[in-house]
Amino acid sequence: MSRARLGLLLVLLVLLGAPAVSRAAGPLDQPGYAKAVTCAACHGASGNSRSEAVPILAGLPPAYFKKAIEDYASGKRLSAEMEPFAKQVKLLGVDEVAAFFAAQRREPTPVRPERAAVERGRAAAAQCASCHGPEGQGDAAKMVPALAGQPAAYIRNQLLLFKADKRSPGDEPLTKMKAILKPIPDATLADVAAYYSSLR
Repeated sequence: MSRARLGLLLVLLVLLGAPAVSRAAGPLDQPGYAKAVTCAACHGASGNSRSEAVPILAGLPPAYFKKAIEDYASGKRLSAEMEPFAKQVKLLGVDEVAAFFAAQRREPTPVRPERAAVERGRAAAAQCASCHGPEGQGDAAKMVPALAGQPAAYIRNQLLLFKADKRSPGDEPLTKMKAILKPIPDATLADVAAYYSSLR
């Protein structure tokens, strides 16, 4: 079964009031879950992904989440996997889904990067602090996401996409960051990703 069909099936189960789901405790009882469940197969019921390559959505500022969904749905942010899900979220109600994930307590990735990579990445990440903060906490007011505790593989992959201008090409606010990333070796970007992933 494809991920898109699995996500749709989960939505239908919740909307039809499957007893095992509707009576469960925790995030499943919260407003918006019936619509956010379309994301659960990959991102987890509360948005706390346990995959190395899938980002954590819990605690994400609503405005940032909504922009990401819009970019995926329109094809501005290319992803064959995410595009159909983003379109589903827009149909279901992106405001409610964004609010649901924003309200969830964020849990750092359980995947621990290698200590040596973390130490190498610590110094290289210094130039990122002016926007992402000294502890990778981000800046919601400026639409800068938190990097601390995100899966290292996900951060690395996104840095490589930014470096190659394959993520959000032509997006003016990202021009400066892409210019900074351009001369940095891919291996160093992997170390930067490991460092931010290690932060708690």
